[in-house]
Amino acid sequence: MSSFKQPNRREFLDTSVKTTATLATMAAAGSAFAQDKKKSKSANDTLNIAVIGIRSRGMNHCEEWAKIPGVRVHTLCDVDENLFPERVARVQTMQGVAPKTEVDLRRVFDNKEIDAVSIATVDHWHALATIWACQAGKHVYVEKPTSHNIWEGRKMVEAARRYNRVVQAGMQNRSIQGVIEAIKFLHEGGLGDVYMAKGLCFKPRDTIGKKVDAPVPPGVHYDLWLGPAPYKPFNPNRFHYNWHWFWDYGCTDLGNQGPHQLDIARWGLNKRVHPKKIKCVGGHYAFEDDQETPNQQFSTYEYDDGKIMQFEVRGLYTNDESGVRIGNLFYGTQGWMWLNGANWKTFFGRKNEPGPSYDRAEAAADPMNLAGAGDSNHFVNFIQAVKANDWMKGTADIEEGHMSSALAHLANISYRLGRELCFDSYSEQFVNDALANEYLTRDYRYPYVVPEKV
Repeated sequence: MSSFKQPNRREFLDTSVKTTATLATMAAAGSAFAQDKKKSKSANDTLNIAVIGIRSRGMNHCEEWAKIPGVRVHTLCDVDENLFPERVARVQTMQGVAPKTEVDLRRVFDNKEIDAVSIATVDHWHALATIWACQAGKHVYVEKPTSHNIWEGRKMVEAARRYNRVVQAGMQNRSIQGVIEAIKFLHEGGLGDVYMAKGLCFKPRDTIGKKVDAPVPPGVHYDLWLGPAPYKPFNPNRFHYNWHWFWDYGCTDLGNQGPHQLDIARWGLNKRVHPKKIKCVGGHYAFEDDQETPNQQFSTYEYDDGKIMQFEVRGLYTNDESGVRIGNLFYGTQGWMWLNGANWKTFFGRKNEPGPSYDRAEAAADPMNLAGAGDSNHFVNFIQAVKANDWMKGTADIEEGHMSSALAHLANISYRLGRELCFDSYSEQFVNDALANEYLTRDYRYPYVVPEKV
């Protein structure tokens, strides 16, 4: 029986907020940048960032960067020139200065005025864009999944280390107070020994229908969009957003939403290695359309010590699990936890008696809360690390991003092969399985090649 003494909610929150140095550091970031801006308004004090991929998530990046004193969105880069007029106007409204525009991300890397890049492109571009940016001396914020396959994820880590660049994965839960508090509770034995973690993605997805190949729209630089992927004729169903559901470009919802919850699950289990056994089943149900990837998946991961992680995608019609549709569940020898966004609750014993919990809205109103409640902390944290030129100050270093993204890739490989797989964490190879190992990388289309030596 664990000797962990369950605190009441006020004792738990007061103690954890006072003792979590990471949170206090984040809280100080905004005021510190504000002080820096007051001291000097020299252009030399401004950190110039380029956002690559601006149709959807990239504009969220622009909003976050524009909030931070001392940071300027210098350039917007996208292969679809049709997006520029409206996006440029929006950014100008945000920061008072219009950004420049580029179609080819290589011109962004050539620009010596740019200090960092923020990558929100199609998944299959994440790795090469990150590596090229590191080679050009840029710091990088890259969206999840950090890679399109496991091999190139490792190359991203190698590039970050070789060029001593800050490379932050867009797994913002690592910087959200409620999630940090939940993980702290788990690691301190709050549930006893945590033996299983589960991630959920019950996100409704409708059919994408069927569309025929078509001419490339004016203003779209399709060869650049394809980049490392094999050439195929342009098809509107493989372009904006729906690219997620094709193996050449996306990673299914298991690799889209999954890295967030898989990262929390792995973090909660305190695992810094890959699982040894992986099994994923599922299928594409209900719709006859162009989609290649499944809309239902269930994956199980087993570690060397027998601990288990699960992840489930339900894209059709479904119930929730204890009120959670996109979130996490943790199971320990004394009780269990549900984690939904930044909010969490714990339950103990056969009667599910309530234990310590965290409410984001209540915490945000608490004067003891030094760190705030918003996920903007993650963007602020990246700028902190860049200004310090210290990748270890980042809360979601590319190594963490690689490990959690790899969980999605491992499950997708199992699904595509239709069987359980055994994986060696240290070599990052499947055990005596040449066919599975072929899925660890891909054939790259010249000149968009992820190099063997970064």
